[in-house]
Amino acid sequence: MGFQLFERDNKKVLVTPIGEEVLRRASDIMLRLEELERLADTLKTPLSYPISVGLIPTIAPYLLPRVFPELKHRYPHSQVAVVEEQTHVLLEMVRSGEIDTAIIALPFPCDGLLTFEFWAEDFYWVAPKGDKLARRDQITSKELAHTNLMLLKEGHCLKEHILDVCKMPEPQANHGFGAASLHTLVQMVLNDMGTTLIPEMAIEQLTSQYSQLTTVHLNEPSPHRRIAFVIRPNYTRMNSIEALLEVCRKTLEEHRRGI
Repeated sequence: MGFQLFERDNKKVLVTPIGEEVLRRASDIMLRLEELERLADTLKTPLSYPISVGLIPTIAPYLLPRVFPELKHRYPHSQVAVVEEQTHVLLEMVRSGEIDTAIIALPFPCDGLLTFEFWAEDFYWVAPKGDKLARRDQITSKELAHTNLMLLKEGHCLKEHILDVCKMPEPQANHGFGAASLHTLVQMVLNDMGTTLIPEMAIEQLTSQYSQLTTVHLNEPSPHRRIAFVIRPNYTRMNSIEALLEVCRKTLEEHRRGI
């Protein structure tokens, strides 16, 4: 190519700075060639070919059990591979072509990507039934400031969304505790270690089996978070994204209506 791509001796091989740039551009070229090859897929039935979907941990366990049965019913030959990661990781995977799409919670910076919202929901306060505020229908962020509120650890966008909706500074939440999952937070509430906030879609799975817990709607401007698919601008399989989006919206709406 007229310049050195590697430095090597009898023990190791290193990529030169210009070699790094060649690799980056070559990866981009290969991605675009792959998308050209996929153009023919747009003429096929939606989800008639494998598709990879990334989901964040505060969506995946609560959305997938509802979506998969309906997906298999409508598209029995669908092949959906699922990746669970935090938002910033998923967005880089979408940009690089490592996965086809991701389902994330907004607001979140998605520079260079397209978002398609399909759901919006609020947060609910989870507390022991014996708590003095547990009999309320609504609770405000001002009242939450006086509770032992526990949130997810740093890196989870749900934590940032809650702090933003509640206009609550970081030191007012967690009290030295940061969990990696909503399930862990609910277990902590069960053991009288504090209270927490969870999204609407997680209520049934996380709290319905515990009679000693109650959920109270967070009375702050709605919606508290918006759920969306994220894709690359030049993505060629939009018919599959549209099919997934419709299935997700339908199942969530039916669940909200109690069907």
